[in-house]
Amino acid sequence: MTDSGHGANGERDLVRRLGAEVAALAREPRMEAIRQRWKDVNALRRPDRAPVWCRPVGCWREILPEESLVCRTPWLRDLERSFRQCLYKRSVDDDTVIEEWIEVPAVFRPEPANTWGVDIKRRQAGPDGGAWGYDAPIKTDADFDRLRIPRFRLDRVASGERFERTAEALDGILDVRLTARAPLTPTLGYTAADLRGLNEMMLDMAAEPQRMHRLMALIRDANLAAMDTVEGSGLLGPNNSGAMTCSDPVGPPAAEGRVTFRNLWCMANSQEFDAVSPAMWEEFCLEYQKPIFARYGLVGYGCCEDLTHKIDGVLSIPNLRIFTCSAWTDLGVVLDKVGAGYCIMWRQKASDVVFAENVDRVREDLVEGARCLRGRPHQIVLRELETLAGHSDRLHDWVRLAKAAAFRYA
Repeated sequence: MTDSGHGANGERDLVRRLGAEVAALAREPRMEAIRQRWKDVNALRRPDRAPVWCRPVGCWREILPEESLVCRTPWLRDLERSFRQCLYKRSVDDDTVIEEWIEVPAVFRPEPANTWGVDIKRRQAGPDGGAWGYDAPIKTDADFDRLRIPRFRLDRVASGERFERTAEALDGILDVRLTARAPLTPTLGYTAADLRGLNEMMLDMAAEPQRMHRLMALIRDANLAAMDTVEGSGLLGPNNSGAMTCSDPVGPPAAEGRVTFRNLWCMANSQEFDAVSPAMWEEFCLEYQKPIFARYGLVGYGCCEDLTHKIDGVLSIPNLRIFTCSAWTDLGVVLDKVGAGYCIMWRQKASDVVFAENVDRVREDLVEGARCLRGRPHQIVLRELETLAGHSDRLHDWVRLAKAAAFRYA
């Protein structure tokens, strides 16, 4: 990096320069075409081509290592990182949506302070970025009695300070919006595994089903209570502006401008239940998620799990709009069962993309998939990347090939 800054003023100047570059990207003519492409596909209209998007996730360690960042003030460092990521994605040239505004998340404090009344821990099995294991706190029936449904309190002072310092730093460059989001994840299995452990969850579903039902009901109720709190704060904002869920306004017009969860997308999955039968997944996961989904305007479901034999259950979600077809889900079965009333998010297998010695097979897979999806609302998405495996241009190559396939079968 050639940028340098010393002290808060130098860091602030650097962030302002980067913010100005991001604002310029947001004003590029191509950006409106990108927004419209996402809006069309998520409204089940025919876009000029399918949107193409990649999410580097763990690859940012290689693309933008921490030691390359200049700012030392934590909140300015976060802005620097975010802006540099936007600028990198411009070089990749996928359908990343960049706006002339940024969100500052409001601060909600949980009670108890550790959220669930127990401390969640994980065991690191190797170096950073490697495997880890659960060290779940709920081991006995007595431990269940320690669980609490957290209550969340809006910290107006901390939220205001966070907003004011960001707005001051970016004054005249980017609009800054204080926005609230649900503090708990509707992917209930993620929390259940943290609290109970993945192996223990599998055993409980078979041997101690009431124990599993007790856990899932508590997590569901905690989500619903947290949503009530956030909605009541008046700070809830729409989430239909980013990749995957960029769309027309969701739900009915907000009364007096007050956004509710009916105006939001919900993205959830069931990865922790991948190995269980469709019946057990519905009983122990989906039925607990549905009351949460019912509060939202639109839902996208799925991630890396194999949903081949669970499609009927996913389609039973009344406000489903996006069906995620992972690399492990049979695309042919999805095309047979998931009608044109849904958008298919067709996800690529990250390891096949980054570890390939050349891109010939990657190109073949993209062309064949795009051919099969022709005429159906769909997105082409590459996520869950943990490394580029030494192929520094692989994301650029993948985007180029995916866009070519999308245009060919638009």
